[in-house]
Amino acid sequence: MRGSIAHFSANAVKLAQVTAIKVRDAATLLGVSDDTIRRWLASGELEPGGGEAVATVDGVGLAELARRRSRVPDDDGTGVLRSARNRFTGLVTELIVDTVMAQVTLQCGPFEVTSLMSAEAARELQLEPGVVATAVVKATTVIVERPDPNK
Repeated sequence: MRGSIAHFSANAVKLAQVTAIKVRDAATLLGVSDDTIRRWLASGELEPGGGEAVATVDGVGLAELARRRSRVPDDDGTGVLRSARNRFTGLVTELIVDTVMAQVTLQCGPFEVTSLMSAEAARELQLEPGVVATAVVKATTVIVERPDPNK
């Protein structure tokens, strides 16, 4: 990469154009309003995505802003250090329990997280719809998907 887009292949140029994200989609991704994204564009906090007729933001800049604005979860006061970094706090929306297992569904912002655990653990945690709980995810496999840029 020599600093000029002219040095990229035609496919790379197409990929570079894919990083323009519509304002409403950017707002959804960051969990803010369209107006907040527009204010960030006006203040220079975000860069426009390009010459599209629809207002867009630069995807790389949006990713950088998302990372800057992310926060470390509050200390829960237990003094326990954890290796798991993916913590989703939300409301228990559904609990299905049989004699051995429990299925617990939480609504964590726009995300629904479902966990399977022992019925005993669900009882000990006193889980029921409306209770605030945190899903802690530690996985060795994370699958990433994205729309096909050629379609």
